[in-house]
Amino acid sequence: MFKNKTAAHDGQVDTLIGPQVVIRGDLHFSGGLYVEGRILGKVIAQEGQKATLTLAEQGSIEGEVRAPVVVINGQLSGDVYASERVELAAKARVQGNVHYQVVEMLAGSVLTGRLIHAEAHAEARAMAEGHLDAHAALG
Repeated sequence: MFKNKTAAHDGQVDTLIGPQVVIRGDLHFSGGLYVEGRILGKVIAQEGQKATLTLAEQGSIEGEVRAPVVVINGQLSGDVYASERVELAAKARVQGNVHYQVVEMLAGSVLTGRLIHAEAHAEARAMAEGHLDAHAALG
């Protein structure tokens, strides 16, 4: 079941979604979540909790992902928001934007979307809001 370091990334798997499981709807979690099955909905880590999502090679997620640490080796269609780290393993197939603090991409991984650094995104938003505020004051 656990074939390499990305499988049990931080050494702890609290929840396993097996290869025959399909979940329809949003999933909220904390701790280690290991996905071999299919999720049709958002996968969101609880605020303020340690959380690692590992998407196995045979797993897939269709929806937005929000977690401190995200390790992908399967298929993901949706945006990823990782407050700490994103790892795209060799078999990763991501369709969506990846918002990251630190990113690691292995040879063979495929990203159809944009890599957006968290600080750069926050600065751009602050500048845009500042521009809008100044513009509104003029109007």
